[in-house]
Amino acid sequence: MQMSFGMREENRKLLDRVAAMVRDEIMPLEEEYQAEIGKEDRWKYTARQSEILEGLKAKAREQGLWNFWLTDSDKGFGLSTVEYAFFAEEMGKTPLGAEVFNCSAPDTGNMEVFERYGTEKMKSEWLKPLLDGQIRSAYLMTEPDVASSDATNISMSCVRDGDEYVLNGEKWWSSGAGDPRCKVYIVMVKTGREDLPKHKRQSMIVVPADTPGIEVLRPMEVYGHDDAPHGHMHIRFTDVRVPAENILLGEGRGFEIAQGRLGPGRIHHCMRAIGQAEIALERMCKRSLHREAFGKKLAQLGANYDIIAECRMEIEMARLLCLKAAWYMDQGDARAAAPWISQIKVVAPRVALKVIDEAVQMFGGQGVSQDTPLAIAWTHVRTLRLADGPDAVHRRQVARTELKKYTQEKM
Repeated sequence: MQMSFGMREENRKLLDRVAAMVRDEIMPLEEEYQAEIGKEDRWKYTARQSEILEGLKAKAREQGLWNFWLTDSDKGFGLSTVEYAFFAEEMGKTPLGAEVFNCSAPDTGNMEVFERYGTEKMKSEWLKPLLDGQIRSAYLMTEPDVASSDATNISMSCVRDGDEYVLNGEKWWSSGAGDPRCKVYIVMVKTGREDLPKHKRQSMIVVPADTPGIEVLRPMEVYGHDDAPHGHMHIRFTDVRVPAENILLGEGRGFEIAQGRLGPGRIHHCMRAIGQAEIALERMCKRSLHREAFGKKLAQLGANYDIIAECRMEIEMARLLCLKAAWYMDQGDARAAAPWISQIKVVAPRVALKVIDEAVQMFGGQGVSQDTPLAIAWTHVRTLRLADGPDAVHRRQVARTELKKYTQEKM
């Protein structure tokens, strides 16, 4: 079967418009937006932050640059996953990019869940305002007391009581739950008995963020940063009651839903990481040509030519692997796509992290400070090696797939 990583001409023109907006309108406002954090309540948007963000969103929507992630929906542009990957890379070049075009995680995955598996009521109440960019959402899966890299460990209690489910337990690393615009959670819970098959014990349920019994305990810090006002929150549920109709597809369908949600999302994360690597390499090159030490441009010192060359080559390899995973996703066979998604989930963050780190080194002390976006980028990409499955889990899956070619034994 012939693979194609190309893009239709009309979508290439659309991508050019996105790239221009990223460069000319969003990136110039990054520094001012970041400087607003902490001026007032860290968990609320300042007037200037809202003006920047909502103004850019309104401009993007007016120009029809909105909801590109809808790759298999009549509500979107009809992009293939391969085509959307290029858009994700461009949006990844700035921290504000994804939200400006309404393509942010975890909202994209949650919207996909609502569209594929939600009731008409859920689509009206939650999907529509998310598609319109009016609210934000969070996905609550990992838990502090179990190894959540093995999702069969998820243990938050969800017990049927008449026409309601009652939830008890804790979740953490709930990205976006700190945002004051976050109005709804999709929560992975345990509903099944121990005698059921292990992949039939978990379910997903929709929980409004203002439901009584929900307590936000603290923001989780990433290398000392709380990522306000977005946040990755530690949340406790105490006798939280939600209507039984809020269960998605019925009890025991959590893993089925997760597979439909996480595959595309991992590709999106990886391509955004490649975008961050591209910007880091650009900054590295410009720095090396404008800064001098010991009578020479930095580019001419040490192994910097080799470092720049290696960064360029590794970015190109990572992008091609990501596009191959996206191509497999477009063929409609999630099982066939899975090992390729696992490969890119390991490779893309690792490559991006290396390139960003080399850029930090080129900037010296300034590179680890607040005076460049590199330190924030490094922190974000480092967490990506854990999000949506840590490297070790994905490498295990890649190895299992490889070994199956040579043995019939159960792995």
